Amino acid sequence: MKKTFFAAIAAGMLFAACNPTAPVGNLTESGLDKKNFETELNGKKTDLYVLTNPSGMEVCITNYGGRIVSVMVPDKEGKKKDVVLGFDSIHDYITISNNYGALIGRYGNRIGNGTFEIDGNKYDLPKNNFGHTLHGGNRGFDTQVFDANLVSDNVLELTYLSKDGEEGFPGNLNVKVTYILSEDNAIQIKYEAETDKPTVVNLTNHSYFNMDGDPNSTNTDWLLTIHADQYTPIDSTFMTTGEILTVESTPMDFRTPTAIGARIDDATFTQLVNGKGYDHNWVLNTGGDISKVAATLESPKTGIVLDVYTTEPGMQFYAGNFMEGTDKGKKGIVYKHRTAACLETQKYPDTPNKKDWPTTTLRPGEKYQSETIFKFSVKK
Repeated sequence: MKKTFFAAIAAGMLFAACNPTAPVGNLTESGLDKKNFETELNGKKTDLYVLTNPSGMEVCITNYGGRIVSVMVPDKEGKKKDVVLGFDSIHDYITISNNYGALIGRYGNRIGNGTFEIDGNKYDLPKNNFGHTLHGGNRGFDTQVFDANLVSDNVLELTYLSKDGEEGFPGNLNVKVTYILSEDNAIQIKYEAETDKPTVVNLTNHSYFNMDGDPNSTNTDWLLTIHADQYTPIDSTFMTTGEILTVESTPMDFRTPTAIGARIDDATFTQLVNGKGYDHNWVLNTGGDISKVAATLESPKTGIVLDVYTTEPGMQFYAGNFMEGTDKGKKGIVYKHRTAACLETQKYPDTPNKKDWPTTTLRPGEKYQSETIFKFSVKK
């Protein structure tokens, strides 16, 4: 399998495609070379797609794993910054185990013990994380090549058929994800899916945001607000316990802007020990109302502000606790411990095994629909 896989990579390097929205030449504003994203995997071509808006914002996305590769936004001095981590080539995305910027599915986050039941039928999944299934298994959507349709300068549609039994999940699942870059510097992500058998679906985006636009900086001083009165605690294997607890008087309280590093290493709080820092799901107060801000992330240094809106009931905040300085990212910069923050909108983890939580079950004739907006602005 490995020989075939890498042979496909080598063969694919022989062709080139053209993206009419890219700047003159092959380099994007963020410095990416499109040629480095052109290959072929399992008979499908990969490429880099560039979205732009009249405000001058640029978003680069590859159809390999539906990954957001770069996001160029202005800071408080008007200087453009790339505020997501990633790699300079498709080769690195394929050969380095990672989920930078990825579209996560079929099930974002964890399914306990790698198993669940629907209508009395038991399904066993790959156990790839402390005895549980994380982010769809070993070959989740982050490793798949999506069919791409560049609708316009600011709209990209990605589609994928996840076949019945893929990574153990039932049903042929037709997935469509649309990325829209608005004039007011917002990335709108619309998820849709339909199935021919009862299955579970929980799609999200796993961008690693660096609000300083500097991969050498850590998230310690970034200000985070999460509009949530409750969160779902985890055990030492990062699995939700089934409880929903208050954030009141705990380091989990981000209802007012708080520096990420202020309490992250509090060894007296068991949840931070279990998560090796923040790696938890918050129960959002927004109730699925996408007109309300669910979370805000801000860099005092650059003034760049990210507001998150979503139709989802939960959001996983991950503070890069497992970043160990082993991944060499864009421009050859090594990504050190906690140089990013992930804000993954979602249903709660392990919902298929916790029947009182918001369901992720999708049945034939139903349509899965979810929407998340990452809106950027500047605080001067």
